[in-house]
Amino acid sequence: MFLEIATFDITSAEIALNSVADRIEFCADINSGGITPDLEELRYLKDKYIKPIHVMIRPVGGNFLYSDKEFMQMQKSIVEFSKANADGFVFGILDENQEIDIEKNKILVELANGKPCVFHRAIDRTRNIFESTEKLIDLGFKEILTSGGENSAVEGKENLKKMIEDYSDDIKILIGGGVRSSNISGLKNVTHGKYFHSSAVLSYESFANADEIKKLKVNL
Repeated sequence: MFLEIATFDITSAEIALNSVADRIEFCADINSGGITPDLEELRYLKDKYIKPIHVMIRPVGGNFLYSDKEFMQMQKSIVEFSKANADGFVFGILDENQEIDIEKNKILVELANGKPCVFHRAIDRTRNIFESTEKLIDLGFKEILTSGGENSAVEGKENLKKMIEDYSDDIKILIGGGVRSSNISGLKNVTHGKYFHSSAVLSYESFANADEIKKLKVNL
């Protein structure tokens, strides 16, 4: 069972990297749902820790339709963070119809030059998450972070179960969206998932909680 912790600041990143988590997703700005973090902070973390770090590539919050300037920034970020030894990348570009932008995502996957790419919860905005999954497999993504097309993984658990049944031989389904120690065991039992994603930020706190991370792992 695999646990990734989403971290939105250097403090949470260090808490998670010192925990039982298997990997972190490193981003900035929790209020926007995560944007591209600071390059120097990534360099610092990679110098100090050996645990894998996937970097969010997202120039702005909001929707997942990007201007030409923003798309150029995404390309530049992948090159820069790759040189800084990021272990993988997390991104997702939709077109004006809220569907997978084949061409732009393909460019970013190719720029990653073999480093694993995770398509994030932008997939949950698309009309048909199953058709979208097939497109992402063809594009060469290694994982999809998804709540099964719903607002939370608990709400989308039946869709997640079907995604795992149909596609787990071709792509990892990373279950995220409101995943906590209180529901992760139930999600695992229903979906038969093996890969889970949580911020481990409790409602009354600002940073990842080390005890919550431990409970998440134990309940897997």
